[in-house]
Amino acid sequence: MTVTPDRPVPNAAATDHGITDRFIASNRTYAVDFRDGGMSARPVQKVAVVACMDARLDLFAALGLELGDAHIIRNAGGVVTDDTIRSLTISQRALGTRSVVLIHHTGCGLLGLTEDFRRELELEVGQRPTWAVEAFVDLDGDVRQSMERVRTSPFLPHTEDIRGFVFDVHTGLLREIA
Repeated sequence: MTVTPDRPVPNAAATDHGITDRFIASNRTYAVDFRDGGMSARPVQKVAVVACMDARLDLFAALGLELGDAHIIRNAGGVVTDDTIRSLTISQRALGTRSVVLIHHTGCGLLGLTEDFRRELELEVGQRPTWAVEAFVDLDGDVRQSMERVRTSPFLPHTEDIRGFVFDVHTGLLREIA
């Protein structure tokens, strides 16, 4: 799958380990003014957000979140996998969250991808991945499936406030999925 960048891609030298070096430099600048605000690991809003890892989704801005407000769990597609349930279980049972918001988005790289991806990977590296691709063709249907996985997990004590959305990458708007 080819994605056209919205801005120019840095030169090849910057894409090697140069980006990590830029992160380290930025972190040093950040740390100069950093002050430990004494925040708890418990999210202030008692919510966990599960969303796609897509770089176009600025969840803090889109949802009006501040640092410390929510647990943000991201993966390819925002799909609820066993590892997502693991994170949500820790979020709820150990750190006090009660609500879960699921966010998929238009133009997702998992839309239309197939399990052939795993087979191709196996041919290339000589080992079959133990994980499923979790690709989908029905965006709304996958949000519903993810909500159902959260609602039916025996590990999650708080399943009464589970809501799912599709984020439109062109308008920035959320559309709720019933």
